[in-house]
Amino acid sequence: MNLSSLNQARELKAKLDKAQKELSNTIVEASAGKGAVKVTMDGQQKLRSIQISPGVMDPAKPELLEELVTKAVNEAMAQSQKAAAKQLRGLTGGLKVPGLF
Repeated sequence: MNLSSLNQARELKAKLDKAQKELSNTIVEASAGKGAVKVTMDGQQKLRSIQISPGVMDPAKPELLEELVTKAVNEAMAQSQKAAAKQLRGLTGGLKVPGLF
């Protein structure tokens, strides 16, 4: 590996590290059930919080709450992945690098 390639690799690593830090500060929110369940996630797909409205907690219908939580988490995950792909796309020139997104 020549010096130029080594420098390019270091520069790419520095850019990727910066992008990962920015993604950890990127926050997405999703909700289900007209806001009854709200999920907050960062750009690294880490769940930050789940807020559940007391009115949706019906012991006789736990499947409703399960469905709303699942829907909100899946939506937040999709938004987070989209944000990560957008952030990293410029660094990889559009290539899909395994493990990045």
